[in-house]
Amino acid sequence: MVDVVIVRGDTLLVGEALDELAPLWLSLFDHHRRVGPGPVIPRNQSWAYRRALYTHVLGDPQAFAVIAREHGDPVGYAMVTMHHGPDDSWPTGDTYAEVETLVVSAESRSQGLGSALLDAVDAELHRLGITASFIGVMVGNDDAERFYTRRGYIPVITKLMRIDQT
Repeated sequence: MVDVVIVRGDTLLVGEALDELAPLWLSLFDHHRRVGPGPVIPRNQSWAYRRALYTHVLGDPQAFAVIAREHGDPVGYAMVTMHHGPDDSWPTGDTYAEVETLVVSAESRSQGLGSALLDAVDAELHRLGITASFIGVMVGNDDAERFYTRRGYIPVITKLMRIDQT
């Protein structure tokens, strides 16, 4: 049985509890390396950077994570950050959300868990009165892009990267 719960930085998702998400993040990192183009940072540095980002994100009282647990162990999560102030291009309202990360363990995929996580995200955003949300998808991650499109997301930005090698 899978339980999906919403947690915030000021409640349960700090310290060691946050580190429980590391294996899931690293599985997503590995997936991104398989499907995406371009240079990436070394795998052994990735969680430290992501953990610092999550710690910063969860400093906002409206930010939250949705964690799916099976037998007490995390099998998926969504991390949601907030942007305060209206966007300069899109009709977002005064606050809009960004699903910073959505990941489901390889063993738990294709069982509706990604949908359950995003359903919980949507319910929390509705409770907060937030009507606009963004989610990024790695170039080459076609399955994720199709999933997000089925959920009502539409492409609005293409982000390009260049690293000066001189």
